[in-house]
Amino acid sequence: RRRKERGRQLRSCHPSCFKIRGRMASTAEWLLRGSLAILVLAFCVGQCYQFVTRAYTIRLHAINEYGYIIHEFDPWFNFRAAQYLHDNGWKAFVNWFDHKVWYPLGRPVGTTIYPGMQVIAVWLTKSWLPVWFGVKKYLGMSIPKNVLVKGAKRVSKSLSSPFMSMVASSMSKVGMKWVEMSLNDVCCLIPAWFGALTTVTTGLIALECSARFHCGVGSQFGTILDEFPLLGHYLRKVGDPIRYILKKYSGLDAGGVRVSSSSALQPASLLSMTATMFFMSTIPAHIMRSVGGGYDNESVAVFAMTLVFYLWTRSLRGDGKGADVDINPNEDNVGYRIRQKEDVGFSLSTRTITAAFWGALTGVAYFNMAAAWGGYTFVINLVGVHAAALVILGRHSSKLHAAYSAFYIAGTTLATRVPVVGLTPIKSLEQMGPMLVFFVLQLLEYCERVRTRDNLTRAQTLLLRIRLAALFGVVGTATVMSLYPSGHFGPISARVRGLFVPHTKTGNPLVDSVAEHQAAKEGTYEQYLGVVAKFAHIGLGMIALAFTNDASSFLVVYGLAAYYFSHKMVRLILLTAPIGSILVGMVIGRVLGFCVEGVCGFHLDIWEIFGTAIVDVNNEPKDEPPAEVKSKRAKSNGAKKTKEKSSEKEKGKPKNEQPKSSIVDNIAVNVLLRCAWAYLAYYLYTEAQPEMKGFGEFSDRMAVAMSHPTILFKGNTRSGGEVLVDDYREAYWWLRDNTPEDARIMAWWDYGYQITGIANRTTIADGNTWNHEHIALLGRALTSPLKEGHRIARHLADYVLLWTGGGGDDLAKSPHLARIANSVYRDMCPNDPTCSRFSMPGGRPSQMMRNSLLYRLHSHQLVEGVEADKNRFKEVYRTKYGKVRIYKILSVSKESKEWVKKNKMQNCDAGGWFCPGNYPPGLQKVLKEKKDFAQLEDFNRGASDEEYQKQYFENLNDPAKARRRAKKDTAKEVEPDRPDEREVKIEAKPGRPTKEEIRDINRKWVDNEITNALFDVVRSNDLNRLALIAEAQELLLHSRSKDGRGPMWWAHEFGRKDIIEALKDLGVSDKLMDGDGILPADLADD
Repeated sequence: RRRKERGRQLRSCHPSCFKIRGRMASTAEWLLRGSLAILVLAFCVGQCYQFVTRAYTIRLHAINEYGYIIHEFDPWFNFRAAQYLHDNGWKAFVNWFDHKVWYPLGRPVGTTIYPGMQVIAVWLTKSWLPVWFGVKKYLGMSIPKNVLVKGAKRVSKSLSSPFMSMVASSMSKVGMKWVEMSLNDVCCLIPAWFGALTTVTTGLIALECSARFHCGVGSQFGTILDEFPLLGHYLRKVGDPIRYILKKYSGLDAGGVRVSSSSALQPASLLSMTATMFFMSTIPAHIMRSVGGGYDNESVAVFAMTLVFYLWTRSLRGDGKGADVDINPNEDNVGYRIRQKEDVGFSLSTRTITAAFWGALTGVAYFNMAAAWGGYTFVINLVGVHAAALVILGRHSSKLHAAYSAFYIAGTTLATRVPVVGLTPIKSLEQMGPMLVFFVLQLLEYCERVRTRDNLTRAQTLLLRIRLAALFGVVGTATVMSLYPSGHFGPISARVRGLFVPHTKTGNPLVDSVAEHQAAKEGTYEQYLGVVAKFAHIGLGMIALAFTNDASSFLVVYGLAAYYFSHKMVRLILLTAPIGSILVGMVIGRVLGFCVEGVCGFHLDIWEIFGTAIVDVNNEPKDEPPAEVKSKRAKSNGAKKTKEKSSEKEKGKPKNEQPKSSIVDNIAVNVLLRCAWAYLAYYLYTEAQPEMKGFGEFSDRMAVAMSHPTILFKGNTRSGGEVLVDDYREAYWWLRDNTPEDARIMAWWDYGYQITGIANRTTIADGNTWNHEHIALLGRALTSPLKEGHRIARHLADYVLLWTGGGGDDLAKSPHLARIANSVYRDMCPNDPTCSRFSMPGGRPSQMMRNSLLYRLHSHQLVEGVEADKNRFKEVYRTKYGKVRIYKILSVSKESKEWVKKNKMQNCDAGGWFCPGNYPPGLQKVLKEKKDFAQLEDFNRGASDEEYQKQYFENLNDPAKARRRAKKDTAKEVEPDRPDEREVKIEAKPGRPTKEEIRDINRKWVDNEITNALFDVVRSNDLNRLALIAEAQELLLHSRSKDGRGPMWWAHEFGRKDIIEALKDLGVSDKLMDGDGILPADLADD
């Protein structure tokens, strides 16, 4: 009875959509097919498990090497926020106003943070992991060593959650223990855990987009334009016969719209998923944001993003029962094919309800995304663009309407519950596109429902659409015009705006100063994607030309968007990791699937093997050729009567008898075909093996290079010994242990998160960078002359902390500080937005830089003649290796400090993001000199600064001209050349390093005494000292610091032409890239 029912369902599809084997011809055939199916399935499952395991272990290099330590800068804020949530609960967290940051303004953390990652960490720490580890210990399984075992009964009394208290009590009754892991360790492991989960979700996307789960037209494979009005008709006429012939004479499913098998779990689908997981598990573009200890938003957000994408493509599948189109789809009244035959009028089919269900799940996953990362706007816009693209391509259906509507309503409603998001989805210009798509789909669906209900003519349908579109346009325009003057619509942020302007800068010097906001350079994709960058475009073309359906068309949209945005901002190369892995994985999966089925000589169908699609053989539909092939055959036979006679003769033949002349049924030819496929499979395997092995080795090297925490690192002494340089944490620990609890620390915003997270001291600014003008005030204090800088600092801070270890220290960053300060305080560098006067022409600091507070404290007693004013600053701590120096500010204004204590206010705007606060009276004189910076995302929306922006971009586009102007203005300020800075000829000495030695040292990116010495040599243009280093050990000239830069980068950065030529003569390459994908020559104009 079940077989007959299944057969009835399958026969409802057009015969050309399905090919059902029916009952197996013999027990031997069934055993052969079953064995092969089990082997393929077991192979794929086993490999996927290995790849998930590898995805986890490859991200543990830093933890295995350095222990459970939080990395970088932003992760320290995330950890501090998670600790606050863990200790105080959700209600206190949402209302948390932190006065230890952005002094004296403060920050409402609870309403300006994406809390998803913190909620996950606390939930794992308090709820999931104690139970999970307790169960594992009870069963005798291994558990981590860094855990604390407690009695479950005692713990149950202290838990605030009644449910968890009940769980702990139940555990104690059966003898289980409550096993806790510290919040710090959980935060360190979350990136690795979610890196493994992302590998799974990415593989599921590949499976969903490479499989056909039913015979509906939305699941049929073809070109991306097959459903496009008029053009698609001719493409199908050309493509269908070709696909039919390829299938008939090769035994392969060539992706034909009407000739492919119906099942999902064919080898090509499973192998596509497996290959995708192989690449995604170790691709460096994802590892760089998910190493153990890198507790940053992206480590969780990429999983949330891929989960949304998987559920979205799943919602476009439907329920897999029956057909949703006519047997021979015709053009409808306005040129689009009929895609929703089951939903006549305003009825709802099972498929539509199923699509709505999965669309709602997509909305729930989107809520997780919105809670985890500000990049949620990319996700909703990408889904909206895909839905719009399906409509434009003629693929609109009730299924699409139901899926997108459920997704948008559920996702937007839930996203507004995230405090930092609020009403942004209906106010921000960045999210108006998805809303517009939602309303357009409602309009189209209503017209389609009325058309099918009333059987409207072409003219009537077109008129209905025009009327509704006009009404929608009038209402929409009136709504926008009424809301826009009131400031209802939020502006586009500087970072997003920078993705769409022709140049690579945003016009905001603060945003432009961040390296990861720069455009991707040539070679960046190969650096972070490896072999994936070489073949991803092949996968994109394969899908677009042969394997497009409603779900897989999403990959085309995603691929193009990810490439565009990553090209504009190198940080967004993270977005290319999933789509790149999927595209290359699907190429490999299709090719391997073809080879497997070619060797077998039949389609290997997992569903069919296990009885999912077994029906009676007498009811098997025929796999007939397309109409174009039939017509050609009819013409070649000569006449209709001859054809009818031949068909009558065939009716008299036994059903199981096959034509003896069929070339594919000839035994000899069949054997040759199988051998050819076997040889092709072997050849492809031998050719691909080195590439796959190379990708694994490449990923291992990159994983090790990316796993060095910024906050500490290993270096080598001159004697060759290895030391652990922990200067930064030691400096923060010193602040924690030797300064008052209310001490205020002035440091550049980069280090703010680490100071509050480790030292637990008040900072002036941090990586949130929400207030450009406050950071400009900090920049002015640091880059102004020492006396003027002290006048500002004494009202804001008690101590000054500087990074002084060379490489990317504060002196190297100082031109950006001056540029940011000048954007608000224009008197610093009049008529020069890029503040070219504050620079190091010829490698020597300009007079403006030499006079600055930052330079005087940075080079205090290190450079001859440079001393800090002992009446204003006192050095109180210098780390062991000189990486950090801390100065106590003398003559601190007690009045200003007391005034801020008495006037603490939580003065924020309605959205809770910008908090102007109050500055002490002692700073009012300086603040009167500022000019409101027209940053679009803040409170100065109405400000206009066109002249400044024009000069800013002119200087950026022609830095040489800006330098010449600055040199002319400061010609008298630069000191004359020192006698020891004359040209020195450096000759290569015997015993030059080998290529292997150079390659090995280029792979070791560390900050040590050697790189510090080389940086000082280049900065001071000391050719004599460079010659001595080359004579002693030439190999050292190839050393690279932790950011991937070395002497060649620094020489270009400081304009050391003589050193550049000397390094080139000694074989130092200028074609390598640093950690941000930047070539040495790229720094010449910075």
